[in-house]
Amino acid sequence: MANIYGYIRVSSRDQNEDRQTMAFQELSIPEKNIFIDKQSGKDFDRPSYKRMVRRMKKDDLLYIKSIDRLGRNYEEIQEQWRVLTKEKGIDIVVLDMPLLDTRRGKDLMGTFLSDIVLQVLSFVAENERTNIRQRQAEGIAAAKARGVRFGRPPCPLPESFHEAYQLWKSGKLTGTAAAKACGMPLSTFRYRSEVYKKAELM
Repeated sequence: MANIYGYIRVSSRDQNEDRQTMAFQELSIPEKNIFIDKQSGKDFDRPSYKRMVRRMKKDDLLYIKSIDRLGRNYEEIQEQWRVLTKEKGIDIVVLDMPLLDTRRGKDLMGTFLSDIVLQVLSFVAENERTNIRQRQAEGIAAAKARGVRFGRPPCPLPESFHEAYQLWKSGKLTGTAAAKACGMPLSTFRYRSEVYKKAELM
């Protein structure tokens, strides 16, 4: 007897999968057959997805909410679709796109139309992923231009730093000795000294 499965993916652990879960509630999918991954869709190296594919057999049915929940890599989406439908003989239904329902139109024309829609949507999913990365990069660049700093704030300088820096700057103390007096590695002392020097010049 064929089994029904549902696959859910969210991009990170703090994202909520409720929207996808609610879409599956009306489909009578057994809870044990709903697989959830909380990670990027850039590839298919996902533990729950792999476990689900191993369990599925010929004539089983897989529901996904939208094509980008399956993945966001154009070539890999098409390859996985081929593996699932052609090699494993599984039917796939994409709820947000009724044309992507392999139970219908299994004749040549139906398969042709389904393949075209899949290619278009796969391209859209990957293009959106590229746009997101570009928007993130532009946002970070704009924030840096406004003076926003990223990463952890530096630790405050020890009280001994100014004196050690002055002695090192005047050649009365080696860099190693100055760093030791400040309780920090030599590389950190040199870096903080460079920042300190720039601050003095401002």
